[in-house]
Amino acid sequence: MQKDMHPEYRKVVFLDTSSDFKFLSGSTKNSDETIEWEDGNTYPLIKVEISSDSHPFYTGKQKADRVGGRVDRFKKKYNMK
Repeated sequence: MQKDMHPEYRKVVFLDTSSDFKFLSGSTKNSDETIEWEDGNTYPLIKVEISSDSHPFYTGKQKADRVGGRVDRFKKKYNMK
C-alpha cells in the first residue's frame, strides 16, 4: 500500500440539527468543532440536517414544512394572487 494515499479514518459524532439526535460513527470527514461523548472522550462534531431519527422513511411521518408547490411558495413570497 502507498503511504499517505487514504484519508484518516476516525470516530466522529454526528448531530442531527432538526431533532438534536447524536450518534457516534466512523468517518473520514474533518471538522473544527468537537464534542464530549458519553464515554468521556472528545470527538469531532459533524452537523447533518437529516438522519435516521428525522427521515420520513425511518420515522413513518412526513414533515408538514413544505405545504404547496414551488409556484404557491413563489406567489406567497411576492404577495401575488
